[in-house]
Amino acid sequence: MARVRYFAAAEELAGRAEEIRPEATLGALRAALASERPGLGGILPRCAVLVGGSRVDDDTALSPDTLVDVLPPFAGG
Repeated sequence: MARVRYFAAAEELAGRAEEIRPEATLGALRAALASERPGLGGILPRCAVLVGGSRVDDDTALSPDTLVDVLPPFAGG
């Protein structure tokens, strides 16, 4: 049950700022989010998805105390 936080456009497309998710791996989480929320699924491949503040592989296990941040690409300079 990982805690997932959404930022900027990802928050808008997810329809919430954060939620608790049951998926066991990051890859399973990505797949579930893309399936459940097609709008979010459209930008998810371009988002930085951080687990515990770091970029990790999709086979990374998610535990109850895991924090996942979904950060869309930001514009500007």
